[in-house]
Amino acid sequence: MSRPRALLAGCGVALPPRVVTNHDFARVLETSDEWIFERSGIRERRFVERGVGASDLGTEAARAALDDAGMAAAELDYVVCATMTPDHYFPGPATLVQHKLGLSPLPALDIRQQCAGFAYGLQVVDALIGSGTAASVLLVGCDVHTALMPFSERTWAVLEGRDPGPLPAEDFEWNSRYRHLVVLFGDAAGAMVFRASAAGDGRGILGCLLYGDGGHKDVLAVPGAGSTRRPWVTAEQIAAGETVPVMDGRQVFKLAVTRMPEATRALLARHGHGVGDLDLLVMHQANLRINEAAQKALGLPDAKVHNNIDRYGNTTSATLPLAFHEARQAGKAPQGALVAFAALGAGLHWGAVLMRV
Repeated sequence: MSRPRALLAGCGVALPPRVVTNHDFARVLETSDEWIFERSGIRERRFVERGVGASDLGTEAARAALDDAGMAAAELDYVVCATMTPDHYFPGPATLVQHKLGLSPLPALDIRQQCAGFAYGLQVVDALIGSGTAASVLLVGCDVHTALMPFSERTWAVLEGRDPGPLPAEDFEWNSRYRHLVVLFGDAAGAMVFRASAAGDGRGILGCLLYGDGGHKDVLAVPGAGSTRRPWVTAEQIAAGETVPVMDGRQVFKLAVTRMPEATRALLARHGHGVGDLDLLVMHQANLRINEAAQKALGLPDAKVHNNIDRYGNTTSATLPLAFHEARQAGKAPQGALVAFAALGAGLHWGAVLMRV
């Protein structure tokens, strides 16, 4: 008997209603629309309201994906959830999504590969369904980055339009210290539902080629708030900005524009395909300039690539399902299309996944 394949049954997304533009950010830190767009390709992003967690967005996206699949939540066998920003240090959001969907107890797995989380999640789905462990799996990528932003209450009030400003100089200078990071991120969730298929029509997740290398951990990391500190987090760490991510932007750019194309080419070749066989490439939306360089390295035309970072920023584990969902709605991924997903994130984690829709 042939190994069952994980066939995409449906997908969905969740986007907070609040839109924060580059011009909004210019009110609370030293930046401009031109400065942000030139470096990242971002024009705006979405932010949740206070009290909305990653599992809330994840649940909303999961419901949309189930509706798209024409499935009831009770038909699910397994939940896999990728996030960098869980509601709590523990538990992770997978069981929270399970509970909010009204599901009976079932296996619920949390994974932590940051910006490569959804790609790793696709490999987990493939393994679960291919091994016969599950016949239907929900994969969720959900992140709320606003919780990581080191802003004062006054900053949030000005940013959200509740306070006309201007900010005190001290707040403005503190915020500007992190302008290269905070302007990049947005909040969102995306989800996919997969069913086991033995149809033999070549559809489903075809393969994955993923890597991890801690030798590059310092290019993107949070120096504070961890088990190497005692206590875990202190007021001094927060005051020093050690709970805010640090990023070597040049190194991230260099690694992303080489590793994502390399993994994509190698995975295609492993399955007897060339780059020209691709109908669609969906890359992690960290920086439009990275994706443009990776696209050029692969020699793909614009029609075979979908980017949406200009409207949502970097939503970490949600970028792949969010971009794919939009591309599918635009007719770029019809049934039978050969789609590659590529990502690179902190860890370092990177790789590619190949799927026939």
